[in-house]
Amino acid sequence: MTEDKYSTPVKPVEIHLQTQEKCLEVSFEDGKVFKLPAEYLRVESPSAEVQGHGVGPKKLIAGRKFVGIMNIEPIGNYAIKIIFDDMHDSGLYSWRYLYQLGEEYEMRWEQYLADLKADGKCREP
Repeated sequence: MTEDKYSTPVKPVEIHLQTQEKCLEVSFEDGKVFKLPAEYLRVESPSAEVQGHGVGPKKLIAGRKFVGIMNIEPIGNYAIKIIFDDMHDSGLYSWRYLYQLGEEYEMRWEQYLADLKADGKCREP
């Protein structure tokens, strides 16, 4: 059986938008709970705008320190769509991708900060 980018062995049991903290808390059926900051979700968006079109490199998104999440919408039984207050709303966050973002948070965040610094950009708008 081949797995696609939307399948995952672990599904979320609860997704809670914490508006004041500007984060999404996702609890998975294996007991893991991830608090994913809106800024992190925005700069790691699975959209083509961020990930690149085809074989192009991932785009470095700067100036999103204060971004918030306006809404989340379920997409079938496999993903959510996140609507950010900077009006970015493309890209589907599959259960697999949300889990991966949670597991790899520290490594991805450190790399993002290093990339910003190397490119002379910052988190502030």
